[in-house]
Amino acid sequence: MNRTLYCMALCLLPIFAWAQGSPFTHADTLRGSITPERAWWDLTYYHLQVRVLPNDSALGGSTTMQYTVLKPSQTLQVDLQRPLRVVKIEQDGRLLTFRQDGDAYFVTLQKPQQTGQSERLTVFYEGKPRVAKRPPWDGGLTWARDTTKQWFIATSCQGLGASAWWPCKDHMYDEPDSMRISVTVPDPLTDVSNGQLQRVVNNNDGTHTFDWLVRNPINNYGVNINAATYVHWADAYAGEKGKLPLNFYALPEHEALARKQFGQVPLMLKAFEHWFGPYPFYEDGYKLVETPYLGMEHQSSVTYGNGFKNGYRGRDLSGTGWGLLWDFIIVHESGHEWFANNITYRDVADMWIHESFTNYSENLFVEYYHGKAAGAQYVIGCRKNVRNDSPIIGTYDVNKSGSGDMYYKGGNMLHTIRQLVGDDEQWRQMLRGLNRTFYHQTVTSQQIESYLSGQSGRNLKPIFDQYLRDTRIPVLEYRIQKSSIQYRWADCVAGFDMPVPVCLGNADAYQTLKPTTTWQSFSAKEKPTSLNVDADYYVNVRQLK
Repeated sequence: MNRTLYCMALCLLPIFAWAQGSPFTHADTLRGSITPERAWWDLTYYHLQVRVLPNDSALGGSTTMQYTVLKPSQTLQVDLQRPLRVVKIEQDGRLLTFRQDGDAYFVTLQKPQQTGQSERLTVFYEGKPRVAKRPPWDGGLTWARDTTKQWFIATSCQGLGASAWWPCKDHMYDEPDSMRISVTVPDPLTDVSNGQLQRVVNNNDGTHTFDWLVRNPINNYGVNINAATYVHWADAYAGEKGKLPLNFYALPEHEALARKQFGQVPLMLKAFEHWFGPYPFYEDGYKLVETPYLGMEHQSSVTYGNGFKNGYRGRDLSGTGWGLLWDFIIVHESGHEWFANNITYRDVADMWIHESFTNYSENLFVEYYHGKAAGAQYVIGCRKNVRNDSPIIGTYDVNKSGSGDMYYKGGNMLHTIRQLVGDDEQWRQMLRGLNRTFYHQTVTSQQIESYLSGQSGRNLKPIFDQYLRDTRIPVLEYRIQKSSIQYRWADCVAGFDMPVPVCLGNADAYQTLKPTTTWQSFSAKEKPTSLNVDADYYVNVRQLK
């Protein structure tokens, strides 16, 4: 759509939402849409400089944003969530005026912005950021203490947005090509952030500044601060692209536990490089960092708080026993390096791209070490966690994700699609191809759906519509009349025609049916007692009289 129509749509969206009784607000639109004040400039680089003031639960610092002008405009949107506040904004050493609209700041630029030019803008800020209520799900800053009463501090902000603790262009569609993160913390704390540590500066005021360089594109919520009296050890992994630096950070009292538990990292890397291709951030290395909350997929700085136990806090989410053989947080959050950090959604409504593939990575990990049947048992066992409460795909342009079913239901959808592909090596190459084709990109659901359809040679649209955009699990209805079995798909979207292997009664032999929403039939030699679908297909079966 052209810019005039685009601007009109943005202006009318809050009015339309109000008229329809929508829960979304003007603030949701500013947060979740590519506004005209965001669209005209392409972010290329951040330098975040932040001072952490634990005794005041406060932050202060600046973000320098480098960008390329795509189309001339003189108003630029920067985001910073209250109660933090912008102190001043500068370009080329000149103070700029700005207008605040909730958590968005609209900056009036004095210098003419010319297409193709590279420009810089620096936003200075300060204040007490939002305190995390239930991290990482309801995030912000966590100001905790370790057992020795030393500070134990961490950020987590997926969904909430990185602007909860630093000024940025807070929309997922635009990532910087690289980033520098300079964090000042009081002695004796160590800061661990993303990328590779460049230097540590000892200041004259009892603080240290840790300077980190991220050489790859990074999404906003993937940026993090972790500050504690960490112990550190390093290793390396011989991977598909060579030597991958590994760095580990834990509290001193947990060092022995952490050294043992974090030994699962090379196992994770071996499995996931097999399935998904090379780790996407060799230049930035891989870090696993203990935090005071459960964990999060911060790019090249994965956070961990699973209590040094296998499973999810010591539990197997599948109920099969396979989930107790490995640490859920190490495997799941690291799987996000491929699906979330390498391939990133453009709009949070498509969050399934992150969570469905990463949930599915869990059973691929099980399969790699324990066999195909074990992996299948794991993903099928997770079906008991599906709620079917609302569609997996959320609402676009208002920062609204869909149902939590994007995890277990989404993983089972992908497991089902694997059966339709019918060739395990082809399926593996499709997963690797995703990470190669969309390497370091932000994507839409349609791009991922189209890729999988094209690579599979099958129109998967009805299947994506069924599992992502509908709450019903498709039902294979059948009825037995003498030796004839009639069957069709029910509780499904229009055009749903997924073939499924079935067996009659207690027979071991499967035959493939190609049901549609119209009744079909086939004959059996003897009258069967029941019809069963291969459990690898996520469908229900219902016998009618």
